[in-house]
Order: sequence, then C-alpha cells, then structure tokens
Amino acid sequence: MSRVSTAPPDELTPGARKILDAAATLFYERGITAVGVDLIAKEAGVTKKTLYDRFGGKDALIAAYLRERDQRWRAWLTEWVDGHGGDARERVLATFDALAEWMLRRDPRGCGFVNAAAELPDPAHPGRRAVTEQKRWLRGYLYELGAAAGAGDPDRAQRLADELSLLHEGATVLHGLGVADDPVGTARALAEEALERATAP
Repeated sequence: MSRVSTAPPDELTPGARKILDAAATLFYERGITAVGVDLIAKEAGVTKKTLYDRFGGKDALIAAYLRERDQRWRAWLTEWVDGHGGDARERVLATFDALAEWMLRRDPRGCGFVNAAAELPDPAHPGRRAVTEQKRWLRGYLYELGAAAGAGDPDRAQRLADELSLLHEGATVLHGLGVADDPVGTARALAEEALERATAP
C-alpha cells in the first residue's frame, strides 16, 4: 500500500515538498482536471512512483494542495486583522482589506477554492471537502468578528455572517473574472452598511 503523506507542510520530505509545490502552481494556473500526475512529477523533478509513494494519488494531492492553501489564507487573514484592525468594527472591515491585498499578490485567477469546487462536483471528494471546510471556517470567523462588533443577538450575528460571506465570495469571483473595477472596495462599503444595520439599537 502506498504511504500517503499526512505530515504538516513544514514536515514534508524534500520530495513531497517539491511535488506539492509543483502541484499547487499547476493546479492553480492551469486547472485541476487539466493537470495530470505525469506533468506534476516532471515539474517536480521526481518519478511518478515517488508521487504515488508520498501522496497515494492525484485526489490526495489535490486535497493536500487545498489544505495547505487554506492554512496560508487563514494565517494571512487573521494576522492581517490582528495587525491592521483597530476597534471591533474596524476588524470586520479589515477582512476586506486583507482580501484585496491577498488577491493582488496571490490570486490573479480568482479564488483557488472556488475554482477547485467548479472542477470537483462530488461532495465526497477529499478536495471538495477541503473547500467546504475552508468556506465554513471563513463564515465562522466572520460570525465571531461580527458578534464582537456589536451584533450580539444570535439571529443578527448569523445574518451578518451570511452577508459578509456573500460579499467576500462575490468580490473574489468578480475580481477573478475582471468584470468590475473595484469589487473588494464595493464589497467593503456594503459590509460597512450591513454592519451598521446589524449593530443598530
């Protein structure tokens, strides 16, 4: 039986690290279904056998790529909010500033999770589960920030979290498609309005 790597990203073997780095670039730039294990192995400078030994197959490699991307996004977002957010209300809005900076630096083709979800329709696929977990985490994080900002009533906090999640996702998709001049800025302004409603007496 092949040994599938479940090690944290910083504990991967050198070969596994090369494979995951190559896969991450190829999956994001070319699409998951368009990239085969032969190309990944070639770009990583390893044999296909090494790829299967380290990850077990393409599905597990897809999931590893998405989980590592999720870890980077969570760290980026929470560190940005902690470093740039002021009071509780500003922390909510800082999530949009973090999103804008992330997309400027790392997401020229839009959200890697949304892109992956479009290619992975099976809810049982490990990559699809990783996408779902990421989106649930983001909504939960926005719920916590909204509640701390004054949307203390559970119903208000839930609605605010839904609205903020929709604004995050919509801005990301429109950015990737290039059909709006400043989707994140617009989303941030709408988020401020939603925050005002949710925290009104």
